[in-house]
Amino acid sequence: MAEPPSWAEQRRQAVAGHAAALEAARAAEAAEGRALIADFVRRAAAAGLEPGPLAARALSGGATYRTALRGWYLKSNRSVAVGADGGYYVLSVPPSLRARLRGAAVEPSDPRLVVGAGGGDGESVPLKELLERRLTLPARWPG
Repeated sequence: MAEPPSWAEQRRQAVAGHAAALEAARAAEAAEGRALIADFVRRAAAAGLEPGPLAARALSGGATYRTALRGWYLKSNRSVAVGADGGYYVLSVPPSLRARLRGAAVEPSDPRLVVGAGGGDGESVPLKELLERRLTLPARWPG
Protein backbone atom coordinates (compact mmCIF):
# COMPACT_ATOMS: atom_id res chain seq x y z
CA MET A 1 0.00 0.00 0.00
CA ALA A 2 1.31 3.45 -0.90
CA GLU A 3 2.26 5.80 1.86
CA PRO A 4 0.11 8.98 2.10
CA PRO A 5 1.82 12.17 0.93
CA SER A 6 3.69 14.14 3.55
CA TRP A 7 2.43 17.46 4.83
CA ALA A 8 5.06 19.26 2.73
CA GLU A 9 3.97 17.39 -0.41
CA GLN A 10 0.30 18.19 0.28
CA ARG A 11 1.23 21.84 0.74
CA ARG A 12 3.23 21.86 -2.51
CA GLN A 13 0.28 20.35 -4.40
CA ALA A 14 -2.12 22.90 -2.89
CA VAL A 15 0.15 25.81 -3.85
CA ALA A 16 0.52 24.44 -7.38
CA GLY A 17 -3.26 24.10 -7.66
CA HIS A 18 -3.81 27.68 -6.49
CA ALA A 19 -1.18 28.97 -8.93
CA ALA A 20 -2.82 27.10 -11.82
CA ALA A 21 -6.25 28.48 -10.90
CA LEU A 22 -4.86 32.02 -10.68
CA GLU A 23 -3.17 31.68 -14.07
CA ALA A 24 -6.38 30.35 -15.62
CA ALA A 25 -8.35 33.29 -14.19
CA ARG A 26 -5.79 35.77 -15.54
CA ALA A 27 -5.89 34.15 -18.98
CA ALA A 28 -9.70 34.29 -19.02
CA GLU A 29 -9.62 37.96 -17.94
CA ALA A 30 -7.10 38.80 -20.66
CA ALA A 31 -9.18 37.00 -23.31
CA GLU A 32 -12.29 38.92 -22.28
CA GLY A 33 -10.32 42.19 -22.32
CA ARG A 34 -8.94 41.44 -25.80
CA ALA A 35 -12.49 40.82 -27.04
CA LEU A 36 -13.63 44.18 -25.62
CA ILE A 37 -10.66 45.90 -27.28
CA ALA A 38 -11.26 44.21 -30.64
CA ASP A 39 -14.88 45.41 -30.51
CA PHE A 40 -13.69 48.92 -29.60
CA VAL A 41 -11.24 49.07 -32.54
CA ARG A 42 -14.00 47.92 -34.91
CA ARG A 43 -16.49 50.46 -33.54
CA ALA A 44 -13.92 53.27 -33.56
CA ALA A 45 -13.18 52.63 -37.24
CA ALA A 46 -16.90 52.51 -38.04
CA ALA A 47 -17.40 55.84 -36.21
CA GLY A 48 -14.51 57.44 -38.09
CA LEU A 49 -12.48 57.90 -34.93
CA GLU A 50 -8.94 58.08 -36.29
CA PRO A 51 -6.04 56.71 -34.24
CA GLY A 52 -3.40 59.25 -33.27
CA PRO A 53 0.27 58.95 -32.35
CA LEU A 54 0.88 57.56 -28.87
CA ALA A 55 3.64 58.75 -26.56
CA ALA A 56 5.10 57.02 -23.52
CA ARG A 57 6.04 58.70 -20.27
CA ALA A 58 9.05 57.92 -18.12
CA LEU A 59 8.25 56.02 -14.93
CA SER A 60 9.61 59.00 -13.01
CA GLY A 61 6.88 61.09 -14.63
CA GLY A 62 9.20 63.62 -16.23
CA ALA A 63 10.16 62.89 -19.82
CA THR A 64 7.82 61.96 -22.63
CA TYR A 65 9.01 59.73 -25.47
CA ARG A 66 7.54 59.20 -28.91
CA THR A 67 6.64 55.66 -29.95
CA ALA A 68 5.89 53.97 -33.26
CA LEU A 69 2.37 53.28 -32.01
CA ARG A 70 -0.89 54.79 -33.21
CA GLY A 71 -4.09 54.41 -31.27
CA TRP A 72 -6.37 55.95 -28.69
CA TYR A 73 -5.62 57.04 -25.12
CA LEU A 74 -8.12 55.63 -22.64
CA LYS A 75 -7.27 57.81 -19.66
CA SER A 76 -6.91 61.57 -19.75
CA ASN A 77 -3.44 61.31 -18.16
CA ARG A 78 -2.39 59.29 -21.24
CA SER A 79 -1.06 56.38 -19.19
CA VAL A 80 -3.09 53.66 -20.91
CA ALA A 81 -4.03 53.26 -24.56
CA VAL A 82 -5.40 50.90 -27.17
CA GLY A 83 -3.34 50.60 -30.32
CA ALA A 84 -4.80 50.56 -33.80
CA ASP A 85 -3.30 47.05 -33.89
CA GLY A 86 -5.70 45.99 -31.11
CA GLY A 87 -3.00 45.91 -28.44
CA TYR A 88 -3.45 47.20 -24.90
CA TYR A 89 -0.58 49.46 -23.85
CA VAL A 90 0.55 50.77 -20.49
CA LEU A 91 2.55 53.79 -21.61
CA SER A 92 5.15 53.91 -18.83
CA VAL A 93 8.79 53.17 -19.61
CA PRO A 94 12.09 53.45 -17.75
CA PRO A 95 13.87 56.77 -18.32
CA SER A 96 16.37 56.43 -21.15
CA LEU A 97 18.59 58.66 -23.26
CA ARG A 98 18.23 56.17 -26.09
CA ALA A 99 14.42 56.42 -25.93
CA ARG A 100 14.78 60.21 -25.89
CA LEU A 101 16.74 60.05 -29.15
CA ARG A 102 15.12 57.13 -30.98
CA GLY A 103 11.74 56.76 -29.34
CA ALA A 104 10.51 54.22 -26.83
CA ALA A 105 9.52 50.67 -27.61
CA VAL A 106 6.35 49.71 -25.75
CA GLU A 107 5.11 46.13 -25.82
CA PRO A 108 1.42 45.25 -25.51
CA SER A 109 0.21 44.01 -22.13
CA ASP A 110 -2.55 41.63 -21.18
CA PRO A 111 -5.60 43.82 -20.60
CA ARG A 112 -7.18 43.87 -17.16
CA LEU A 113 -10.94 44.21 -16.86
CA VAL A 114 -10.41 46.86 -14.18
CA VAL A 115 -7.78 49.41 -15.20
CA GLY A 116 -5.75 50.66 -12.26
CA ALA A 117 -6.86 47.90 -9.87
CA GLY A 118 -4.35 47.63 -7.07
CA GLY A 119 -2.62 50.84 -8.08
CA GLY A 120 -1.59 53.46 -5.58
CA ASP A 121 -3.58 56.34 -7.08
CA GLY A 122 -6.95 54.85 -6.13
CA GLU A 123 -8.33 55.33 -9.64
CA SER A 124 -9.82 52.00 -10.70
CA VAL A 125 -12.12 52.06 -13.72
CA PRO A 126 -13.65 49.14 -15.59
CA LEU A 127 -12.04 48.69 -19.02
CA LYS A 128 -15.46 48.52 -20.65
CA GLU A 129 -16.34 51.93 -19.20
CA LEU A 130 -13.10 53.51 -20.44
CA LEU A 131 -13.66 52.12 -23.94
CA GLU A 132 -17.26 53.38 -24.04
CA ARG A 133 -16.22 56.78 -22.72
CA ARG A 134 -13.56 57.05 -25.42
CA LEU A 135 -16.08 56.25 -28.14
CA THR A 136 -18.74 58.67 -26.92
CA LEU A 137 -16.53 61.66 -26.05
CA PRO A 138 -14.01 61.74 -28.92
CA ALA A 139 -13.89 65.53 -29.25
CA ARG A 140 -12.80 66.01 -25.62
CA TRP A 141 -9.97 63.48 -25.70
CA PRO A 142 -6.41 64.02 -26.81
CA GLY A 143 -4.96 61.74 -29.46
